[in-house]
Amino acid sequence: MLILAAAISGPARAEPDIAQTQDIFETEKVKLVVETLADGLDYPWSIEPLPDGSILIAERSGKLKILRDGKLTQIKGAPPVWAKAQGGLLDIALSNNFAKDGLLFFTATQDYDGGIGTVVIRAKLSGNGGWLSGVKTIFRSARPDPVDHSFGSRIAVAPDNSLFVTIGDQAREKLAQDTFDHRGTVIRINADGSIPADNPFRDGLAGLPEIWTYGHRNPQGITFDSADGTLYTVEHGAKGGDEINRPEPGKNYGWPVISFGTDYNDKPIGLGTQAPGMEQPLHYWDPSIAPSSILVYRGEMFPEWQGDFLVSALKFETISRLTRNAEGKIVSEERLLTERYGRIRDLKEAADGSLLAVTDDDNGLLIRISRMEEPFSAAHIEP
Repeated sequence: MLILAAAISGPARAEPDIAQTQDIFETEKVKLVVETLADGLDYPWSIEPLPDGSILIAERSGKLKILRDGKLTQIKGAPPVWAKAQGGLLDIALSNNFAKDGLLFFTATQDYDGGIGTVVIRAKLSGNGGWLSGVKTIFRSARPDPVDHSFGSRIAVAPDNSLFVTIGDQAREKLAQDTFDHRGTVIRINADGSIPADNPFRDGLAGLPEIWTYGHRNPQGITFDSADGTLYTVEHGAKGGDEINRPEPGKNYGWPVISFGTDYNDKPIGLGTQAPGMEQPLHYWDPSIAPSSILVYRGEMFPEWQGDFLVSALKFETISRLTRNAEGKIVSEERLLTERYGRIRDLKEAADGSLLAVTDDDNGLLIRISRMEEPFSAAHIEP
């Protein structure tokens, strides 16, 4: 296993021999330096930079690892998961007070009640990152099912410390319109698993009290814009119709009644692209890019990208950078690193404004994307 660097903490970071360990890429506004920090990862699904500059990595097989001071080690006490097909250990998120409380949140698939369902787990990172303690399941999706794919699933921690979690439709498309089923939804729970008082179906009369929005297909990205607190998701369509949405409480985002894509047999989906009472996406892709995560860039390293969406993608092995105008409308797209490193599964902004990404493979990579500062003497420059 190649391990080149671990700390992503700021300007004092020592650089390795750039000619041997880094690639340079031209983009519309800036040149990028891409370093491989580690390889040999087993289908990494998510990453999370920690305040001390180390990096947590969740592998879909169920292993949780930490890259610190140039060493990759496995954290003991990870929760058991159902790790087959598209299931396993999925997303990681940090508590807003992680530096003090050490709390982590995970999504995973587990086998219970005769089927496979999505769960949310809380734990504390203890022993200087050596093990998890206090592991507790705080949410289980209703009516688990034998279907082994389209689980979602990502977590965004809100400023009020509540958790927004995406859950895929598990290939049970019609259930995404059922507000008494968790499939095809964004849910919102408190950090202890209780239900926030202002959830749209809090009383349970019109839907499950955890549900925030419904009518989603397979949302694999969720994020808050740190500038204004707006929540965004990105989700897989079928053959086309991947979407960026702005989930607002109680609203219906249309799947499978409306879609901007077609089914895999090229037949139309549902009623078309619009229907009363169903929300329109902020943006859609056709053909599909198979989006896997989303963030709104607010770092200092790339001022040219302020407020842009960065969406990692599996199909074209790329990062889609989407620019917005003053009204927030998406007006242009640039694709970065296309078909250079593999299927990009997760993308995070580090404390110094650089980007961290992992690739979806049995020899998965952890890479760091930073700005190339002039002058620069290395000859390896990619178009």
